[in-house]
Amino acid sequence: MIVPISLLAELLQALPHLRAQIYFKSSMTALSHAMEDLVLAGSDDEPLVIASFQQERFYRHEAHRYRRIADRSSQVYVLSSPETEFKNSSEHHETVAFAPEDTLSKEWHLVVLGQYYSTCLICQEKFMPIDNHDDRDPLLIDQARRFEGIWTFDREVSCKAAELLLDKILKYRPELTEKIDRARTTYNLAKAPKKTRKSAASKAAKPKKSAPKDSKIPNPKLSDAFAERLVTYLQSGQHKLLKAYSAIAAQERKERLINLITTAMRQSLNPQEIVEVAVQELGTALSASRCLIYRCKAVDIAVKIDREFLRPGTTSMLDQTWQLQKNPIFRDAVTRQERVYIQDTAQHPLIVNTKSLEKTVKNWQIISWLMVPVLYQGRVLGMVEMHQCRSTSPWEQDEIALVEAIATQLGAALIQAETYAHLEELNQQLEALDRTRSNLIAITGHELRTPLSTIQVCLESLNSEPDMPQKLRKIMLETALGDADRMRKLVQDFLTLSHLESGRVKWNVESLTLQECVDLALSSVRSRGGLDRKLPQIIAEVSEELPLVQADGEWLVEVLSKLLDNACKFTTPQGSVTIRAQCSGSQMVEVLVADTGRGIEASSLKIVFDRFYQEEGALRRSAGGTGLGLAICKQIVAGWGGKIWADSPGKDRGSEFHFTIPIV
Repeated sequence: MIVPISLLAELLQALPHLRAQIYFKSSMTALSHAMEDLVLAGSDDEPLVIASFQQERFYRHEAHRYRRIADRSSQVYVLSSPETEFKNSSEHHETVAFAPEDTLSKEWHLVVLGQYYSTCLICQEKFMPIDNHDDRDPLLIDQARRFEGIWTFDREVSCKAAELLLDKILKYRPELTEKIDRARTTYNLAKAPKKTRKSAASKAAKPKKSAPKDSKIPNPKLSDAFAERLVTYLQSGQHKLLKAYSAIAAQERKERLINLITTAMRQSLNPQEIVEVAVQELGTALSASRCLIYRCKAVDIAVKIDREFLRPGTTSMLDQTWQLQKNPIFRDAVTRQERVYIQDTAQHPLIVNTKSLEKTVKNWQIISWLMVPVLYQGRVLGMVEMHQCRSTSPWEQDEIALVEAIATQLGAALIQAETYAHLEELNQQLEALDRTRSNLIAITGHELRTPLSTIQVCLESLNSEPDMPQKLRKIMLETALGDADRMRKLVQDFLTLSHLESGRVKWNVESLTLQECVDLALSSVRSRGGLDRKLPQIIAEVSEELPLVQADGEWLVEVLSKLLDNACKFTTPQGSVTIRAQCSGSQMVEVLVADTGRGIEASSLKIVFDRFYQEEGALRRSAGGTGLGLAICKQIVAGWGGKIWADSPGKDRGSEFHFTIPIV
């Protein structure tokens, strides 16, 4: 059997002049002990005592007192929700086990009704929201539990409370009807409804003890004024203690959150990880419906939300584009560089009078809105936003101060992470420069010194031997001229790459037929190959029906020439080189230069476009070249907005170079 109605509600309905008050558990414990001591200190008077405990474990703490009380009165009733051993019994006093779902499990009752005095405590617990991160002392939390109810010496109220409790006892233990009827007669209480009573006629014949007819009999053993002042003092002290502890808990929570972010900073200099810790901890601590932390500048138009704390039932904003400059609240927070708090968006004139803002509030169900800028030395680094989507319960000043403290800590964390990122980037640049210097020395030592030595030997021979045979003289001159051209190409590649990387190149973009550019590149490669070496078979598969491309013709021919020359260099005369082109989507033409040569290792595919890269290494250049050709191609393709990449099945299995050109 479950009784769904609160006893306090029944009492207030029966006696509407009563007004409930708030009591702390510590105060109620003291009051209950005082009321129990009143019975234990009594003489011949046999009072009616009814106590209701929320759960069995609370009763076990007081069981010894109620056994002593039962020695002084036969009318003692104890109600409780059973956990282990508690059950309906009449061993020492009457015990009544009620269902855990009964509202009595949320109530605290004690009624003492004597012949010449009375007192009662009827209360129902007020449950507070649970903080999942509450690290407070459990004992202190238990003592600060709050109850709403009535405590009085008024006999009328005490009698009514006793009647209601006896009715509930009968519902659980109807076999006590006769004993409870005697109590009603003895203490002048109203009879129970007929449906809950047994054989009313038989009980009428039983003898009755004389009971006071006047319910206004004073309580000579108690001083109402003194007791009430004592309880008021106790309640006041408990309230001050709770208030002081709340302040300490708020400060502790603030320090804990700041320490969490500081720890995150020490463990990681990744700003995304720092923001993730802050957004989750801050949203949980303030019980927000939604918490957003995003990085932005004061002049940013919009930002994409990538970090969010969300309460169940709240719409997510992840991956949404969040307008900034169109949001007057954001502009106000950035301009004044301080927090903006709107407790009720439905009543705020700025939101009511701005259609776009009103639409935003409605779409994302924002009822309360807190925005705190993340600053460092006056520079905006980001924003912390807190949304309440279910109620307008205001955030306290200490909670808002907590958000501001976290925002300040975040500013320091982000600037530190940013500085570290810049330092890493600078280190990478320095390492790249060091590699460039080393490679430049190697290139100079090999690609310049070797041809210079050859030229010097040839010229010295021609100068010292005027009678040298004509055929040998011709070989000497051709060798010197070939090495001089090799040096010229090296210097030209250095200058070309330098101009491209510095951004000093003036692009002459025009509409071009790709096939014409391919023909020019093939002609250049074949003319050079005829002098130096035998070329592999070159196959061109470029359709005349391809759309016009938009690029600088001279530089496009340069890219094609270098890729074809590179393919021929690493492919034997028995192999083949293929060049083909096709449309890649509606905006680009993709060009492919493939060969059947020595191929590229998978680990090298990402670095083949680096300056001075050669598969054999900087000092082993059997194929010749400077290692600048692919780096030059990368800069040229990037100049017209295309992409270039390499693929290869592996060593000695050929390679493919792809690049894209915009369509007119």
